[in-house]
Amino acid sequence: MTYELIAFALFAVVTLGSAIGVVLLQDPWHSALMLGVTLMSVAVYYVMLAAEFVAMMQILVYVGGVLVLITFAVMLTQPDEPEVVQT
Repeated sequence: MTYELIAFALFAVVTLGSAIGVVLLQDPWHSALMLGVTLMSVAVYYVMLAAEFVAMMQILVYVGGVLVLITFAVMLTQPDEPEVVQT
């Protein structure tokens, strides 16, 4: 029981820290990466509850699908860097 409590507390800190990072980080790329960490740590909770199928669906659907969609949206909406003209 002690190891489960330590693991839960560790992943609770990771989940809360990365969720706060999603909201507070100004760069959308870093915010999307923090969202991935948050979703992966939620999948760890499902494994701790012996719901392996739900954990795999969490990883496949949310991390694999939604996060890739967010990543493409962030990459496509970033403004291009202006070219420096040297004279």
